[in-house]
Amino acid sequence: MGNKTHKAGFIFILTLGILSMLPPLGVDMYLPAFLNIARDLQISPEQVQHTLTFFAYGMAAGQLFWGPVGDSFGRKPIILLGVIVGAITSLSLTGIEHIGNFTLLRFIQGFFGAAPVVLAGALLRDLFSKNELSRTMSTITLVFMVAPLVAPIIGGYLVSFFHWHAIFYVIALMGVLSAVLVFFIIPETHKKEHRIPLRLGTVMRNFVSLWKNKQVLGYMFMGAFGFGGMFAFVTAGSIVYIGIYGIPVDQFGYFFMLNIGIMTFCSFLNGRLVTKLGAERMLQIGLTMQFLAGIWLLFVVIFDLGFWSMALGIAVFVGQNPLIGSNAMASILEKFPAMAGTANSMVGSVRFGTGATVGSLVALMEMKSAAPMLLTMTACSLIAVGCYYFLTYKNLQAE
Repeated sequence: MGNKTHKAGFIFILTLGILSMLPPLGVDMYLPAFLNIARDLQISPEQVQHTLTFFAYGMAAGQLFWGPVGDSFGRKPIILLGVIVGAITSLSLTGIEHIGNFTLLRFIQGFFGAAPVVLAGALLRDLFSKNELSRTMSTITLVFMVAPLVAPIIGGYLVSFFHWHAIFYVIALMGVLSAVLVFFIIPETHKKEHRIPLRLGTVMRNFVSLWKNKQVLGYMFMGAFGFGGMFAFVTAGSIVYIGIYGIPVDQFGYFFMLNIGIMTFCSFLNGRLVTKLGAERMLQIGLTMQFLAGIWLLFVVIFDLGFWSMALGIAVFVGQNPLIGSNAMASILEKFPAMAGTANSMVGSVRFGTGATVGSLVALMEMKSAAPMLLTMTACSLIAVGCYYFLTYKNLQAE
């Protein structure tokens, strides 16, 4: 820990922040292009939605795989592999003419894109204690929030002035930049003497020990359903905003600013207050705010409160995810420091698997109004609160 200041320096934080931008870029930048992709490939917009959910399924499967691999072979080489393959896959997407191949490549992109996601968290756990980990993750979150803030805006303009292929050229370029930064800036933090041999039996025992801990399950499923609610919006939001409410395609990204603004504020707040109030209290604040936002969205549907009431409720709901996710992850990793990669991979896998499943369900619904999306978000917030209360909170009180 003696070199903690160096590890958390500006360039280090910036590099991990840019690395963390890749999944939001892979999700948010092509949202405004859904209708264009559907037209070019001669398919329905709902089929394009499934390419997003398969990206999330790839992220889920990849995190389950790369976490144990990173615990065995180190963080840095696996992160490099992930970003390089992700960049190559992004370039390949520009030559696709069939939706089946497009969907398959998106799954592969998600699978390899999971490597830097899961191992960046493990890398941070190698360096920091619980509260410091949460604070550092919040700082990195502030950096990578730039991606979902500008990605739909950039995507909208790229679609308007060029072709949707340009979106994937930009994503590939970011992947190459990330690979260069990781190679020169990020050290290997997982020393050889601490590595766990990659044996299936050992990996399965580690996963079982995590699943047996009720508090961990509570943190994990609480965060997963909070993410699932957000993914319901990500999956259907462009169709609702553009197709139902008539928002121009090149202006769709600006409505993300409200969401990302609250996410950024919550991340900033967490970074300032977590060392004073503790990760658990900050998590509870975020979960409460998301629950209230979920109830508000239910009222929006029942009383037909209109576009801005919906947009504000969605922004508050989505905005709590960094507050919930960073503190839940810090709490889990504090309990299992020796298998940070495996723990991170399991949590990330469940999070993206839940998000993909929720997104798939939303994609199957006929989107004639915002109700299917909003009611799904409300249901996810209710389930998240129940998971935390019955699995985590009650067991914490019993200690």
